[in-house]
Amino acid sequence: MAGLHENLSETHIVGPRTQQLILRAEECSALAARQISHIGVGDAAVPYRIVRTHLSGTYVHASLGGEGRILLEGRWRPHRAGMVSLAPAHVLHAFHAIPSKRWQYCWVRYMPQSPRSSIGFMAPVMAHFDAEALKHGILGLYQEMQSRADAGAAMLWIDMIEHYISQIAEPLQKEHRLRALWETVQKDLARNWTVSALARMAHISGEHLRRLCQSSLGRSPMQQLTYLRIQHAAHQLATTQAKIEDIALRVGYQNPFAFSNTFKRMTGFRPSLFRSRHRSPDA
Repeated sequence: MAGLHENLSETHIVGPRTQQLILRAEECSALAARQISHIGVGDAAVPYRIVRTHLSGTYVHASLGGEGRILLEGRWRPHRAGMVSLAPAHVLHAFHAIPSKRWQYCWVRYMPQSPRSSIGFMAPVMAHFDAEALKHGILGLYQEMQSRADAGAAMLWIDMIEHYISQIAEPLQKEHRLRALWETVQKDLARNWTVSALARMAHISGEHLRRLCQSSLGRSPMQQLTYLRIQHAAHQLATTQAKIEDIALRVGYQNPFAFSNTFKRMTGFRPSLFRSRHRSPDA
């Protein structure tokens, strides 16, 4: 699985040793009302493997125990208890169990039209979070829909789930200087931003900005800038017919080759291949 991401293809392998409880929007109108595609809790073992070559909605994945591997921003990372990851829409997304270990986890996947799947949504690529309460919220809703299916109770469970997702996915709500900074940057991605310029805009030192970004977003300031640029470019490639060269310029890349290389490193695909894959329906 590690290595050339262009060789990855749409994959959904569960296997007999993996157990999952899944609740989908088609089975729960309350989930559909909140624009959540599906939620679930799992306990996986090899050969469990999922590859989504064109994820259409944001995916929150939290580890509860054991260990697995997850592909984020073009790099395979270990995923252990107390870790949570967020894959934004329009990216290559993959994860799998590893030999001799089980992997316990829960997840929430949003629909493409959800605000959490929008181009303006910013969140950490990886963070530390105790997801036990989130797991119980998911299991509570699952059990409610298997028994009484009371609409009012279902909404209460979803309120709980969304409460914990907000804690995971909205770190900038606690750091107003960062939120204002990155909202401004998103509106002018073509600008030649530097750490010094970003720090001046936030009225803090460059070192303080580095610490805040690392603790709140799991990235350095320049990594966050690259993330926003590539996220915006991926959205444009997936939803418009604009020329790749024009998209590169809009997000701050004068050199199309540098843009193509960065895009492949972050998403796993060259821009042209990424666009061609997104012309087929999301699996």
